[in-house]
Amino acid sequence: MRFAYYGGALGMLTSATVWLIAGIVSVVVSPERAFWALFIGGMFIHPVSGLLTKAIGRPGKHSASNPFGSLALATTFWMILMMPLAYGVSRLHIEWFFPAMLFIIGGRYLTFATIFGARTYWFCGATLALAGLALGRASASPGRVLRRDN
Repeated sequence: MRFAYYGGALGMLTSATVWLIAGIVSVVVSPERAFWALFIGGMFIHPVSGLLTKAIGRPGKHSASNPFGSLALATTFWMILMMPLAYGVSRLHIEWFFPAMLFIIGGRYLTFATIFGARTYWFCGATLALAGLALGRASASPGRVLRRDN
């Protein structure tokens, strides 16, 4: 998995880019549109990172017998199943959307520590979860501070 996917580095870069775009959409357009930017952009993380991985000469595909492939697939399904929860809480309180997504993605990154055999993902997962906790506790308004419609 580590060799095939370049340790997940290009997936992390692609994910960070999608989060950045969603953040910009939240500030410039609306938090509601940011949900869709993150959701739709998230669907492209694996394909785009796979193309980037192949572009640098790695296979971008693991062997069918690799048991970590099942773990990656299971956590993908778990993440997708949790997204309606993040959407649901955002309908109650829009400021809960990004914290909920940070918890979901942070949890997935924790499994990447096993999939890629890199402790860095423990740090990344914990950082995402702590950021979600901090945003949630602060009731941080997603983007409204900088927009003129206040």
